[in-house]
Amino acid sequence: MDRELALEVVRVTEMAALASAQWLGRGKKNEADGAATNAMRTMFDTIAMRGTVVIGEGELDEAPMLYIGEQVGSAGASGPEVDVAVDPLEGTTIVAKGHANAMSVLAIGDRGTLLHAPDMYMRKMVVGPRAAGKINLDDPIDTMIEVVAEANHKRVQDVTVIIQERERHQHIIEAVRDKGARVKLFGDGDVAAAIAACMPNTGIDLFLGIGGAPEGVISAAAVKCLGGDMQSQLKPQNERERQRCVQMGVTNPEQVLALSDLVGGDDAIFAATGVSDGELLQGVRYLGDNLAETHSLVMRAKTKTIRFIRAVHNLEHKPHFVKEAGGIDV
Repeated sequence: MDRELALEVVRVTEMAALASAQWLGRGKKNEADGAATNAMRTMFDTIAMRGTVVIGEGELDEAPMLYIGEQVGSAGASGPEVDVAVDPLEGTTIVAKGHANAMSVLAIGDRGTLLHAPDMYMRKMVVGPRAAGKINLDDPIDTMIEVVAEANHKRVQDVTVIIQERERHQHIIEAVRDKGARVKLFGDGDVAAAIAACMPNTGIDLFLGIGGAPEGVISAAAVKCLGGDMQSQLKPQNERERQRCVQMGVTNPEQVLALSDLVGGDDAIFAATGVSDGELLQGVRYLGDNLAETHSLVMRAKTKTIRFIRAVHNLEHKPHFVKEAGGIDV
């Protein structure tokens, strides 16, 4: 992939964040998601690439745009052929309620390198670079914590495990606490939580839990860029979901998937823009005079480059934002 593509695609997440941030705290999650999706799809048409959506808003009969299999990129583009995984608004409920940690995210890999993950649950484990390759998804939690503590040069009682606050995770929470390590709970948005386990200076050492499979693949692209490690396992809830796995190329849904199974090849790009303030990114800030500021993160696996980008946008000069991106007069 061309290195310029990394800086191009961050414009896509910026526009999706700007569109959805207008709905922050308004109690309308579908409208926020629709605004982000419309904006993201419009901006993809300006990018010189030949992209195929492998993770998006659903099947063609479920989503009018950014559906699985849709071709994106500027018309007649001669750019790279890539797989595209998107979540125009990770945290629709977050935005509706005005809470923290909503983002617009996407991942791009060379054609055929991103797992076509069905929309179902996925069991996940993420660690940072120091612990990469040292623990496995099926290890006892006690063992995971001990190994991560040693790898990160910490005492067990100083290890922090980030876990989504859900009833299905109560046994994990109790096991971590029984070991003497610390638990950090979060509500929604497990892409940001997975990234936190790999980023320096977050204080997070390990991510554990069950969340969405599509978000898992997007997270894996970020983990690959950061030099961390991730293992996962699809969790189909019924025979229909099992068959869906097979149809999408996962012939053994119970197998443990390594990071290379989720994101193959030697390169990937991850981009995210904050919609509401979070620990990783600041949300959209309205500065007055029709100006808005965004805070974004873009990374590339091949070079391990991590860029934080602040941008000030003059909304008067973004006609697609209002006319096509679901903009509202607020």
